[in-house]
Amino acid sequence: SIPGKAAIGIEIPNPERKTVFFRDILLSNAYSRSASFLTVALGVDSIGKPAVANLARMPHLLIAGATGAGKSVAINAFICSILYKATPDMVRLLMIDPKRIELSVYEGIPHLLHPVVVEPKMASRALIWAVREMERRYKLLETLRVKSFTSYNEVAEEKLPYIVIIVDELADLMMVASKDVETSIARLAQMARAAGMHIILATQRPSVDVLTGLIKANFPTRISFKVSSKVDSRTILDTSGAEHLLGLGD
Repeated sequence: SIPGKAAIGIEIPNPERKTVFFRDILLSNAYSRSASFLTVALGVDSIGKPAVANLARMPHLLIAGATGAGKSVAINAFICSILYKATPDMVRLLMIDPKRIELSVYEGIPHLLHPVVVEPKMASRALIWAVREMERRYKLLETLRVKSFTSYNEVAEEKLPYIVIIVDELADLMMVASKDVETSIARLAQMARAAGMHIILATQRPSVDVLTGLIKANFPTRISFKVSSKVDSRTILDTSGAEHLLGLGD
C-alpha cells in the first residue's frame, strides 16, 4: 500500500537499468547536510531520490546477499562515505577481510586502527581487543560521570574517535572460531553504541549456523541484496521477498 493514500502501488523494473553513481549521492543535499561523521550513502530509493543513513543511529548494520548481488560494492560505498566526512581523529576503522581481496585497497590509510585483518584466527583476537576497548571506554565514561560517547567528548580534554568495525565475510570467521566470534560480536552489538563503536557485518551465507539467533537479535538494522532462496530471505529479514530482487545492487 502507498502511505497516505487509499491505493496499492506495484513496483515494476525499468526496461533499462540505470547506473547509480557514487559521486551523485555525495553531492546530494541529503549527504552534504548530514552533520554526522558516520553518514553512509545507500543509493537511491524507488522514486530516484538519493538515500543516506546515519550509522550512529542504526547503531549496527547487518548485510546479506548472494555472490555478485552488490554486497561488497555497498560496503566500499559505506567506507568511502565515512572517509569523505571524517578525519582520522574523528573516526577510526577496524577492517576484517577473510576473503583477503575486498578491503586490501584500504591498507595504509590513516583511519585504520590496525592493518586489514585477513586471518580468521587473528580476526577473533581483533574482536576480543574491540570488546576490551569498549570496556576501557565505559570506564572513562564512568570516571567523568557521563552516560554517552557524545557527552564524554563534550567535556573530556582528550576526545575519543568513533570506531567502526567492518567484517566482510562472517561465514569464514564462524567456521574457524564460531563461539569466540559470536560472543564478541554479541557483546559489542549489545553495548558498544554508548562507547562510540559501531559494527558493519556482511555475509553471503545467511544461514542459521552463520547468523545465529544471538547475533540477529542485536542487529535491528539489516540490508538484504538478492539472495538465492526464500529461506535465506527469512533468515536475514524475517520475511520473504529478497529472493525476487534484481541483483547488482537492488
